[in-house]
Amino acid sequence: MSFIRFNPWREEYKKPFGAIKENDLARLSIEVIAEDVLQVFLVIHKDGRDEQRVLMTEKENNFYSYRYFFNQGKGLYYYHFEIHTKRDNQVAIDYYGASQEGGEGRLFSRPEDTWNFQITCYRQEEKTPDWYREGIFYQIFPDRFYNGNEDKRINSPKPNTFIYASEEDDPLYVKGADGDILRWDFFGGNLQGIIKKIPYLKKLGITGLYLNPIFEACSNHRYDTSDYFKIDPVLGTEEDFKELVEALHQNDIHVILDGVFSHVGQNSRYFNVNGSYGKSEGAYRNRHSPYFSWFNFIDYPDNYESWWGIKDLPEINKNDQEFQRFIFGKENSVLTKWNQLGVDGWRLDVADELPDKFIEGIRKNLDMFDEKVLIGEVWEDASNKISYNVRREYILGEHLQGAMNYPLRAGTIALLNEQQRPEAVAKSWTRLYENYPKDVFFNNLNNIGTHDTERILTMLGNHVKKLDLAFGLMFLFPGIPCIYYGDEAGLTGGKDPENRKFFPWNRMNYEIYDHAKRWIDYRKDNRAILEGDLSFFYTDNLFGILRRYENEYVAMLMNPTNYPKKVNGNLKFIAEETPMIQEIQKRLVNRTLNENSYILISSKQKEQSISRLQAITEVTKK
Repeated sequence: MSFIRFNPWREEYKKPFGAIKENDLARLSIEVIAEDVLQVFLVIHKDGRDEQRVLMTEKENNFYSYRYFFNQGKGLYYYHFEIHTKRDNQVAIDYYGASQEGGEGRLFSRPEDTWNFQITCYRQEEKTPDWYREGIFYQIFPDRFYNGNEDKRINSPKPNTFIYASEEDDPLYVKGADGDILRWDFFGGNLQGIIKKIPYLKKLGITGLYLNPIFEACSNHRYDTSDYFKIDPVLGTEEDFKELVEALHQNDIHVILDGVFSHVGQNSRYFNVNGSYGKSEGAYRNRHSPYFSWFNFIDYPDNYESWWGIKDLPEINKNDQEFQRFIFGKENSVLTKWNQLGVDGWRLDVADELPDKFIEGIRKNLDMFDEKVLIGEVWEDASNKISYNVRREYILGEHLQGAMNYPLRAGTIALLNEQQRPEAVAKSWTRLYENYPKDVFFNNLNNIGTHDTERILTMLGNHVKKLDLAFGLMFLFPGIPCIYYGDEAGLTGGKDPENRKFFPWNRMNYEIYDHAKRWIDYRKDNRAILEGDLSFFYTDNLFGILRRYENEYVAMLMNPTNYPKKVNGNLKFIAEETPMIQEIQKRLVNRTLNENSYILISSKQKEQSISRLQAITEVTKK
């Protein structure tokens, strides 16, 4: 009877854990206990290249090992194992590859059915400045945050739009028979409003803002840019923007802007369907326009390529050199102007639509300035993403420094709504951690809600206790937590436009606010959360997250179910067993957690008695 095992999450099988830097070595070891083992091979290939079959060396305790040199450049490497044994006087081959859930692999009978393990090979570490890595971010949809005008007037109302009667109104669209929006709606939030709410942000503990688009556009969301060099008049002026940046920096708050470079608005300066920028200006009206080469016309002028077929959003050819110079050239470009005005970083909208070379050009521009950060909108695992039949290089170096962590949101909702077992969520997040270069993983912008998603409280059935658990996961997870405006105040809502209500300044849910504030303060006070390694633990019903830094740790065990649950027996840890793990086991075994509650423990006073620790360092939310 044979026994074969390999688990890339455990040091005896793969070292180091996770992604590998270009030209570094990794030791791969597979355990094979069987009679008449003839040979064991590592079968490995770089993405798009032929396989290599490498004979592995037998070591002690039935391990077969090989140190692989990652010298074929950055990219993804895929591997599995072949085990040759002698059975009934014939050579039999077993194939050992990856399992669907990650971690320990499984046997396959045929090579064509074998799933490969993945190793991400990256070119360089992505160190980001301390202000970002240690930050607490807050996403603001500017029109829906606060109107800073004393008389509450709306700055420069746009033609053919409507303004709500009160800030408590629910947002809606006025659409025509074809589904197109006929009238954009505005509440009137502006840059002065953000300035006036800096004390609120400061008290909450926010150290960074991510602003949805602020450049001139026709819509309230401004992803239909009209002029990249101009602040939308509804929000204010360029002087207001300068005042905002200065005021934020004086309060130790940094600001990241939304870069929307895949498409523009059809009534923009660059396309100009309605002629608002002049009868002969723009690509739609003039083949000799300096912007004509930006766009792909199928039948000029009315048939053109647009973003996802939305005619209001003409798509830009990002390979056009004039457009590239316009966006990220060293001088007189969009990025250079706003970077010089003090912007601290950019979030790239729909990164899938931007070629790698285009993202690389943006990164080079930012690298000309001190301490700028580049984050991309990627909804899936950014390490192995394919878009438009191209394997993307988002996080392999010289491109994005981090991505929006939508997999965190998806797993959080699945866990707290009991749609996935704790073990499945733990393994899916560990697989994500394995696939990302560590610096990139710690640079991810973590979100449990954005302007593109349903409100997290709504997704959790308006369950305040579950929302507290969701905040806990976001703040304990590696990366930079980012609160979507109003989530800390109890805003609800489904898909757009319901998820873009005005901030409820006069009807905040202070219980939810206190939960968010508590997690912010706790994160700032614990170095293990900011820098510590990540692992998970679980039972059939309970889920735990562990952060470890040197001799310190923070661990949270939560009960996402609607019934009390007791820790019967040992918790299952993905991490290697150590004295620290044993201590955590001892502190949590036989504990009972009420429905939708958690136990939070740390090592800060571990020398004290368990009963004393419960009084000092353990927080049980009921």
